[in-house]
Amino acid sequence: MRKIFLSIIIGLLVTSGFSQRKDSNVNPTLILVHPTEYNLKMFINLIERRIVNIDNLIVIGVYHVNEEYDYTESEKFLENKKLQNIRLEKISQNISLEDIFKENDCSDKFTELFYKSNGILFLGGPDLPPSIYNEETSLLTEITDPYRHYFEVSFLFHLIGGSQNNSFKPLLDDKPDYTIYGICLGMQTLNVAAGGTMIQDIPSEIYQVNTVNQVLMLDKNAQHRNYNTNLSINPDLFDGSFHEIKINNKGVFVGPEDIRINPLVFSIHHQAIEKLGSGLKVAATSMDGKVIEAVNHKKYENVLGVQFHPERMYMHNPNLKYKVVQADSIVAGYDILKNHGSYDFHLDFWKEFSRKMILKNQSKR
Repeated sequence: MRKIFLSIIIGLLVTSGFSQRKDSNVNPTLILVHPTEYNLKMFINLIERRIVNIDNLIVIGVYHVNEEYDYTESEKFLENKKLQNIRLEKISQNISLEDIFKENDCSDKFTELFYKSNGILFLGGPDLPPSIYNEETSLLTEITDPYRHYFEVSFLFHLIGGSQNNSFKPLLDDKPDYTIYGICLGMQTLNVAAGGTMIQDIPSEIYQVNTVNQVLMLDKNAQHRNYNTNLSINPDLFDGSFHEIKINNKGVFVGPEDIRINPLVFSIHHQAIEKLGSGLKVAATSMDGKVIEAVNHKKYENVLGVQFHPERMYMHNPNLKYKVVQADSIVAGYDILKNHGSYDFHLDFWKEFSRKMILKNQSKR
């Protein structure tokens, strides 16, 4: 009996020490997934403009070794900038289609990264392979970086769980106020990780149109990227589209503050959520209600995915200007948002993100 009691005491001490070690970071720490040179520049721009306003923030850029992107470009960029608070971490453990939704070779790294951070940000990118959500591949779906998707879907599955494996214990059960934000592909990955499916092409599947000309005749709020780029090789044409959205759950964006308009947002995608993943609910839709524009989690209150882009440098820098249509004069996305009265919505989005990250870090001290 004495030996059993001693073993229990030792076990408790070891467990307590391990927990303190895992959660011992003093400065708020963010995992930035897919840290390409552009994504690093984008996030640094948000920090420098105090749009993301988190003092002493540590950023760990995480990627899988089998991704298509050459991360030596990111390494050179960080080296030249001499940034002390941002570093890259390469994950080299095996990941495959067959082991996404279960314990796998990356599981220990997912757990380690989770416990040494306060939040994680998943960014935009190419189409998800439909094989991940058990559907055939449309002729309009382009699969360019499968290992990135395997890695990111599995990471999110480990964080929030999904209907593919109900016996799996999500990491967020241990820290339910952990912050997860997904942008564009990030929201789609969140949905698929939770067991959801995707509409593989919005114009043909939702609006039953099959040509560029037909898409351009749709209402502006039904156009989710700039299809004028299909008709012109003009490099000044912007690839995104500005359209309004309808907010279902105001609180997930700006806390108790009120959103008095249908915000204008910037999108560049052709796919959308079809079936919602387990635990997710709709937070915003397109104006006609046919495209899900944002989701949040029923159980984990700091999990949010948005289909639009509140992070792009074009949105926050009035000196970056493009054309939307060939005949247009050049214009800044910043000015478009300001003129509509929607720029504050984007500032509030990042203000709420910053607040959650800071509160989470304070709760661990």
